[in-house]
Amino acid sequence: MSNYRSLILNGCTNIVQRILPHRCLLCGATGGDQTLCPACYASLPWHHDPHCPRCALPTADGLTCGHCLKAPPAFDRTIAALRYEFPLDVLIQALKYRHQFALAPLLGTALAESVRQSAPRPDVLIAMPLHPSRLRERGFNQALELAKVVAGRLDLPLLAHGAERIRATPPQVGLPWKERAESVRGAFACTINLSGK
Repeated sequence: MSNYRSLILNGCTNIVQRILPHRCLLCGATGGDQTLCPACYASLPWHHDPHCPRCALPTADGLTCGHCLKAPPAFDRTIAALRYEFPLDVLIQALKYRHQFALAPLLGTALAESVRQSAPRPDVLIAMPLHPSRLRERGFNQALELAKVVAGRLDLPLLAHGAERIRATPPQVGLPWKERAESVRGAFACTINLSGK
């Protein structure tokens, strides 16, 4: 049912975008054929500054941050195209909560370019899954929509069902980093064998 709903919403969004003049989702300027006007696109908070290779938080020298040295996360590295600040936070909320599906290609392409420029390249992509109740409520998984774009741009296999959310968690919005990490601990499980990957 949720895939059907997502297809309908995507189809309606595409029809409306073809009929009505394009408007920049940030400033409202008309006349372009992109999701954002060139000025708003250029002003996005690109993540080019030195940052921790493990968690992608800004650091002065680009070395592993103190937090990751003290309590190493379960992952080896993080690739981030953009810093999570205005207007990226607004765009992500628009995709997640207002079904602005036109943002998935924009954000997914930005992430794909960051992945392309990093080494080593991933073997596969797995989107963070939503709990089934949240997926029914929202109708789509925004992480999967972005992963589809990244996989297509980089010609990588996408394991859409490579992980599952085994425990529902409260919304993470507004929670401090430590509480977010604790909230999702044990909430996910791999559904495939990733030994050696």
